[in-house]
Amino acid sequence: MFTTLFNVVLFLIAVYLVVLLIRSVRIVRQAEVCVVERLGKFYRVLDSGIHLIIPIIDRVAAVKDLREHVVEFPPQSMITRDNVSIQIDSVVYYQITDPIRNQYEIANPIAAIENLTATTLRNLIGELDLDQTLTSRDTVNAKLRAVLDEATDKWGIKINRVEIKNIVPPKEIQDAMERQMRAERIRREAVLMAQGEKESNILKAEGLKQAKILEAEAEREAAIRRAEGEKQSQILRAEGEAQAILTRAEAQARGQRMIFEAIKQAAPTKEVVQIRSLEALEKVAEGQATKLIVPSDVASLLGVVAGAKEVLDR
Repeated sequence: MFTTLFNVVLFLIAVYLVVLLIRSVRIVRQAEVCVVERLGKFYRVLDSGIHLIIPIIDRVAAVKDLREHVVEFPPQSMITRDNVSIQIDSVVYYQITDPIRNQYEIANPIAAIENLTATTLRNLIGELDLDQTLTSRDTVNAKLRAVLDEATDKWGIKINRVEIKNIVPPKEIQDAMERQMRAERIRREAVLMAQGEKESNILKAEGLKQAKILEAEAEREAAIRRAEGEKQSQILRAEGEAQAILTRAEAQARGQRMIFEAIKQAAPTKEVVQIRSLEALEKVAEGQATKLIVPSDVASLLGVVAGAKEVLDR
C-alpha cells in the first residue's frame, strides 16, 4: 500500500515537472514579439524563435504583432464651416514600433486612435466649407496623419497612412448637388456646341478663303502662261520674218553679184550697155499704167542705137 502511494506521488511529480518544462519553452512566431514579466515587473522582450522562461516566476504578459494593421472606423457626424452636417468614415493604417511602450503606455490603443481621429477630423472639417471638404481629401488626409503620428509616437505606434473613405452630405444637399451637376453638364454641352459651330464656321471661311486664293493664283498663272506664249509666238514670228527678209536680201545680193560677174566677164562696150538700158526701158514701158516722159536728146539717142543695133545684127 505504501509502495503504491509512493509510486503515485512520483508519477504526479514527474507529470508536474513535464508540464513545467513544457511551459518553460516558448516559441515566438515571425513578425511577433513577446513581452515577458518577472514577478509582475517587465523583464525582457522575446524575439522570433525558441526561448526558455522560468515557470511561475516569468510570465508572458502580451504578444505583439509587428505587422501593419488596418482599422476601419464607423462614420462620424461632423459640421463644416458653412454649417452643413456630414458623415465621414475613415481608415487608419498603423504599425507597432515599440512593444514595450505599446504595452505599458496605453491601455486600449484602438479606442484611443479612434477618438483621436474623430476629434482631429472635426477640427479639420470645421475649418473647411462643403466644397473644400469634398475636393481636399488629400490635404485632410495629410494633416490627419501628421497629428495622429505625433500623438501616437509615445504609445509605440507609427501611423503610416490615413484615408477618408466616404463623405456623405445630407439628402437635400445631395439632390442640390445633382441638380447643379446636371445644369453644369448642360452648360458645358451648350458651350461645346457653340465652340464646335464657331470652329466649323472658321474652317468654312478658311476653306473659302483658301479656294479663292488658289483660284486667283490659278488665273494669274494662266494669264502669265498666255502672255509668255503670246510673247514667244511674236518673237518666233518676228524671227521668221527677219530670217525671210535676210534670206531674200541674200538671194538678191547673190543674183546681183552673179549678174555683175557675168557682165564683167562679157566685157561689154558702151554701145552694148546703152542698148541693154534701152531694152530695160522698153520692158518698163510695156505696163498699161506706166507713163514715160522721154527727153528729146534721148529720142535722137534711140535713133543712133537703132542704127547701131542693125549693124550689130549684121
